[in-house]
Order: sequence, then C-alpha cells, then structure tokens
Amino acid sequence: MKRVKLVVAYDGTNYRGWQLQPNGVTIEEELNRHLSELLKEEIAVIGASRTDSGVHARGNVAVFDTENRMPADKICVALNQRLPEDIRVQCSQEVPLTWHPRKANCIKTYEYRILNRKIAMPLERLYSHFCYFPLDVEKMQQAARYLIGEHDFKSFCTSRSQAEETVRTIYSLTVEREPHDMIVVRISGSGFLYNMVRIVVGTLMEVGTGAYPPEHMEEILEARDRRQAGRTALARGLTLASMEYETELAAWRCRANRHWEYEIYQAEIASERSSCFLIQRCEDAEWEGVLRRNIHHQFQNGARKVFVADLEGKPGRLKAGDRYRYYVLEETKKNPGCKPEISERLQSRGLSPEEIAGLVWYCAVDSGSGV
Repeated sequence: MKRVKLVVAYDGTNYRGWQLQPNGVTIEEELNRHLSELLKEEIAVIGASRTDSGVHARGNVAVFDTENRMPADKICVALNQRLPEDIRVQCSQEVPLTWHPRKANCIKTYEYRILNRKIAMPLERLYSHFCYFPLDVEKMQQAARYLIGEHDFKSFCTSRSQAEETVRTIYSLTVEREPHDMIVVRISGSGFLYNMVRIVVGTLMEVGTGAYPPEHMEEILEARDRRQAGRTALARGLTLASMEYETELAAWRCRANRHWEYEIYQAEIASERSSCFLIQRCEDAEWEGVLRRNIHHQFQNGARKVFVADLEGKPGRLKAGDRYRYYVLEETKKNPGCKPEISERLQSRGLSPEEIAGLVWYCAVDSGSGV
C-alpha cells in the first residue's frame, strides 16, 4: 500500500465544485472514476480544499491510497490521458501513509480577478468578476491591511455550523491593478472559512466603490456579524493558486491582535515532543478559545506535552484540572523558562531572572495520559 499526492489544476466552470454531489459532476468524481479505471481498484481521493461550484484551481492537492505497483510519479502522465481537458494533474508523488492534506500545516493562496471597465470583455467572463463601477484600488489596499494577522473572521463566513471555529490567520492580502483593466486580489492564509475569500473580496469592492471608508473594515471585523460585511463575490472570479506545505516547524510561532498576544516555542517538538506556550496578554472572554485552539494545534504538530504560562498572572485563569477540548492541565514542577531560548525571550518581554524563576507553569496533556 502506498499514498500518492496529486497537485490538480482545473477550470471549474462545468463542475459543481470539488466535493461529490448528487446533482452534478464534480472534480472529485472525475478523479475517482478515472483513477479507479487506471489502477484497476476502487479509488477515493481526499482533497485539501473543497472548492465551490465554478471556482478554479492551479494547485489544489489531493491524496489517495493504492496497492497498484505503478510508480507514483508516472500516475500523473497516465491519468492525464484519461481526464477531460479541463482537469490536469500537474504532478504526482509518493508521500508517507500518515500524511493528510487537510491536517498538515499549509499556506493557501487564492487569487480573485475583477474586470473593472465600462464594457465587459467576453474572453474574461468565465475567469473574472465584471464590475462596471470604478474601483479605488488604493482604498481597497488600505482596507485590506486591517485583515492581516490572526483574527476572528466570523463576519466573513457563511456559517454552516454555529460551532465552527472562526479564528484564522491571514499572512498577506494585496490588491493590485494589472494591465487591461484587471484588478487582482491575492490572499494567503493558514486556512479559510466557508466563502471567506469571496466575502472579503465583496467587502473590499464595497470600499472600492466608496460605500464606506477603509477604516470601517476594522469595525466589520470586530463586529463578528456576517450582516456587517459586504456581499459574497461571484465564484467564477476565484482561483485556488497554490498550497505550500510546511516541511519544518518554525522555532517560534507568534500571534497578536487587540484581543490577545502569545508566543509558542516549537523547536523541541521533534526531539522532546513538547512545546512552550507563553501568553503575554489575553482578554478573559477570549481565554478559553486561545488555549483550546493552540494546545490542539501543538498536539497536531506532534507535541505530547504543552507547557503553559500566563505572563499576566491573573489569579485562577490557569489551574490543574481545567479542560481545553481533549486536553487537561496538570501541575508540573518543570520550569521551561530556565532554558536559554525561552529565558532570553522572557527577558526581552521585561521579566527579570527572579520573575522567570518564579513563573507558574502548567502542563497540558491528552486527557487519557499523564506528565
């Protein structure tokens, strides 16, 4: 048995999106059918991004398991001979059986194209959104800056579930006017909520038309209310451009916004299966979510122990027995702050050696295990 990774490009015009649907042909259906015929066994691919109907891709990722002996890198060429011409596998390679395209750390990049001119161009109609009203790109750029970083993007999500986690991280968001009246919005992030990119674009277009000023974007973000954001832009202007998977964990993971600020030391996950979670500040209302998300993410990265310290030192916020999703806090005598890498970080935050030595740490472990 081996697991094969595919990088898939497609024109989404004639498909009902990626995921199998009862009411139309999908990309996943086409891949499953042709792979099954090629490899002479039942194949079911797992896609990294379930793009919607009409959305395109240059670099979506999928994996499947097979017992066929055909070399993984040869499957690409053989499969392309069978697929319809609007779907092409760009490359295929073997990956570990444990590798999963939706669980590995990844930077997703989407592009949205807006044709901004008085008269539509027929040749662009399937791959861009036509906007007759002049758009102020500079104001759209100003508004975009408010969304960069880790935030709760509930205002920019068509919610499928009330329980869905809505915090995401946007690494970059640019708006550029290119030749031939084309405006391109490029957005890269750790992951996106349902319709998030299209709602962001629709809201940026509202700013571009002058419906509201760029700084109103921050108010929309803070509202955490879908009704405050702009309309959802059409699907056909959206393309999943690339998915870049992390091959090595960064030593530090740092996030900050008006509600919270924290740093996580990840350099010892591979060697010691542990990480250190330093919370500089966090509003009480956000506390449970910040710990739940980040402890879980560290376990996904391979940690089995996550040492947690509250640098604000608020009484009662950390205590033995507290549960965060699948994990429980336990008392520990260890003081990771004594390690040079962490001590230096803490001193740069203004803590004295005495304060570092006196920090109270707790250890988050899986609820079925111990320290």
